[in-house]
Amino acid sequence: MRNFSRRDFLKLSASALAVASVSTLLSGCVSNFSRDALSKVSFSHGVASGDANQQAVILWTRAIPVQAGVTQVNLAWQLSKDPSFKQLERSGYVSTSAERDFTVKVDVQQLMPDQRYYYRFVAADSDSMTGVTRTLATAGMTELKLAVFSCSNYPAGYFNVYREAARRNDVDAVIHLGDYIYEYAADGYATERAVEIGRTLATDNASEIITLDDYRKRYALYRTDAGLQQLHAAVPWYLVWDDHEITNDTWHSGAENHQPDSEGDFFERRSAAVRAYYEWLPIRPPMGEDSIQIYRSFNFGELLSLHLLDTRLIARDQQLAYKNYTDPQTGEFAAARYKEDISAERNLLGKAQLGWLTGQLQQSSAKWQLLGQQVLMSKMHIPAELLGTRDFSTLPAKLLALEEVKLRVLRTQQQGLEPDAEDLARVTRLMPYNLDAWDGYPREREQLYATARALNKPLLVIAGDTHNAWHSVLTDQHGQQVGVEFATPSVSSPGMEKYLKIEQEQAAEVASAFSTLINDLQWCNLHQRGFMLLSVTVQGVQCNWQFIDNILTEDYQVVAEHKAVYQA
Repeated sequence: MRNFSRRDFLKLSASALAVASVSTLLSGCVSNFSRDALSKVSFSHGVASGDANQQAVILWTRAIPVQAGVTQVNLAWQLSKDPSFKQLERSGYVSTSAERDFTVKVDVQQLMPDQRYYYRFVAADSDSMTGVTRTLATAGMTELKLAVFSCSNYPAGYFNVYREAARRNDVDAVIHLGDYIYEYAADGYATERAVEIGRTLATDNASEIITLDDYRKRYALYRTDAGLQQLHAAVPWYLVWDDHEITNDTWHSGAENHQPDSEGDFFERRSAAVRAYYEWLPIRPPMGEDSIQIYRSFNFGELLSLHLLDTRLIARDQQLAYKNYTDPQTGEFAAARYKEDISAERNLLGKAQLGWLTGQLQQSSAKWQLLGQQVLMSKMHIPAELLGTRDFSTLPAKLLALEEVKLRVLRTQQQGLEPDAEDLARVTRLMPYNLDAWDGYPREREQLYATARALNKPLLVIAGDTHNAWHSVLTDQHGQQVGVEFATPSVSSPGMEKYLKIEQEQAAEVASAFSTLINDLQWCNLHQRGFMLLSVTVQGVQCNWQFIDNILTEDYQVVAEHKAVYQA
């Protein structure tokens, strides 16, 4: 290997700085800097850290110039093992500009494994808040606690769920599974009470977001939430997008909520959304910020391997829709055509990502393989007669009636008798309720399950997207269990209680009906906001769902919880 020249070093540094400021031991430690060289800025969006591994971590902030017309600012940053910063482990200078929306990312490398660090950013006459982060262990880890979130909608309510997690002192890291922001306009989804609760969109960002400037302003608004800032500063985050960071029901070449005639080129919009995402969140894109490839892995010692997946942008084929198989005049369903299409080879992860995941599973020696992804992987098959319901307010009564039918069938079978044929047909003629989830891509799901079985790697899957909490077993086409899925409720987006018009006192029995009617579903909560805590040891994984009672003000209480244990 030839020696690096100074020119080589400068070229390499310039390439790295295009993504984030990279700090290694070679760059030294700036212990005595002059504030005269720094800019006057506001750190009004807090600090964050993320994508920590055994030797590196991303540090993030946004530094808004105090003076109008300034297009570039200079800062310093500091990292220490103690919160007083009396003895710095690492520090340095970093610049940012309007070209990056004044966001700052420093990739601090060559750190010690399994080490807690404190960090802050320094300006001419102010310091940012202090953040806390931690590198991952190489070995010897015996327990781990992860907080899991999804679906935070600013106009829908306060992010009290983030605040609750930040108050805990036992969370090691956050996993966010997408819908960190929503793209809708001020009169769009879940905005009905925004004015009343003081959560309106900015006047210059009140339309549906499409351009880079639009997406940046939406992130800026979301990052003013106090609970979100507290949790970002408390622990490192591991994030992946879902659809609303771009637009609703995105697939590889379009989206349900994108109209090319009025909103322009989809790929331009996607590029703007991805750029803003990389600017505003503390992640290290594996192929750089010009790539939509976001899937990546992290090893928490020999205890757990986290594989963050993309089910939206890279390879997803367009979703199937029941309306395209139903004759609008007769209501007749084209069952044969639907069966052919749903059984076809259709991509969600795609061959490249599935091949990468197979390699990661093969190489990992960790006890647990955790797939962090967006949409429900489990089979959510409901009685087919429910799919024709147009008035959703009638669904709770229909669900409860069908639950009685299924319980009657089960009691009859347990007695060794033949159930009524009509009853049996009603509860065994099943179809997926959501074709945007893995249920719309069953062939690829079976490929993933076959891989996990062949490698003898039971899957621990987490999901978001639905705004509700779910616990399901994962079974293949032969009924063999290949793992378990825990799905997190939303931070603030409304759940099924809104669409099904479920009253508070009816929520538990409707959820029980779902669990009875859906074969692989063990438990669900359909009406409360919250998050999941995964407590991982060598012996097993415990999922603890935490639910709060209020998002309309910043006053709330934890009012319910549910626990499930998985032992492979």
